[in-house]
Amino acid sequence: MIKAEDLTRKYGDLVAVDTASFQIEHGEIVGLLGHNGAGKTTIMKMITGFIEPTAGKLTVDGLDICEDRSRIQKKIGYLPENCPLYPEMTVADYLVYAASLKGLEGAEANSSIAQAIHRTRLTDVAAQRINTLSRGYRQRLGVAQAILGSPRIYILDEPTNGLDPSQILEMRALIKELAQKATVVVSTHILQEVEATCHRVIIVRGGKVALDSTMENLDQSNCLEVVLGPVSAEESEEGGDDAVSAIRALLEEVDGVDGASVLEQHADDERATFSLSLAADKKRDPVAAAIAAKVVEKGLKLYALKPKVRDLEVIFGEISRGVGQDE
Repeated sequence: MIKAEDLTRKYGDLVAVDTASFQIEHGEIVGLLGHNGAGKTTIMKMITGFIEPTAGKLTVDGLDICEDRSRIQKKIGYLPENCPLYPEMTVADYLVYAASLKGLEGAEANSSIAQAIHRTRLTDVAAQRINTLSRGYRQRLGVAQAILGSPRIYILDEPTNGLDPSQILEMRALIKELAQKATVVVSTHILQEVEATCHRVIIVRGGKVALDSTMENLDQSNCLEVVLGPVSAEESEEGGDDAVSAIRALLEEVDGVDGASVLEQHADDERATFSLSLAADKKRDPVAAAIAAKVVEKGLKLYALKPKVRDLEVIFGEISRGVGQDE
């Protein structure tokens, strides 16, 4: 549906997007993330045809953006971060105007406008002037104009900006509904929105694609956390960490455990939390079962045993700091 090959955009000497390559399929909801200046807005502007690539190739629904821009734009519903609204217009008048720009006329336009108003919960304010609307309602109006005509692709920049918690839930549901028949690209600074709605995430850093992963495969760490006891925290603080060392050695004896380290010692109840790195060819569940058996065999108390989670916030932070990235 959307395919970028070595996509590059320069502004003079500034390289805003640097040989970015990715492919987004029909029906996917993809989160596009990056700090301000990372290049994500430039990528969205190239997809929507507002600017052309300096180099590389970008095709949308099989059409080249440099050769078929007008045809591509007819397939896209776009919500820019600061959607241009006309304050003197009413909500309904603005949507009539937006529909006319998209080439919608007559019964088709009326049906599309009515559906957009209903889906974005704008019925109660349809006759109001835009300058009387709250920020949340203005944002919903921006989304309403994007979905006019039921396009095949949606590019939504900060779609939940200014919405209250209940409106955010409604917007998440709408995005998932749109993806049943279309492709959706969502750019947002709110990582929880990506985790709640997206199938995939693309993180841009310094104009390059630093990560392209499904949400399901995002956590690639093959690690476990285990909380065991008894361990004397007071002895450890005084330098007598024999108990901790013994437990660490015990854990490292388990087949599949490459190494163990202490994350935390709990002074209140003689527990300790260990992080275990597993061999690359070992799966977590069988190793976890072997750890539990070994702990019980040695008479230790097992308080917790779980995968060590690296969520999107952690991964985004690592990429932003350049952890594991080429500088």
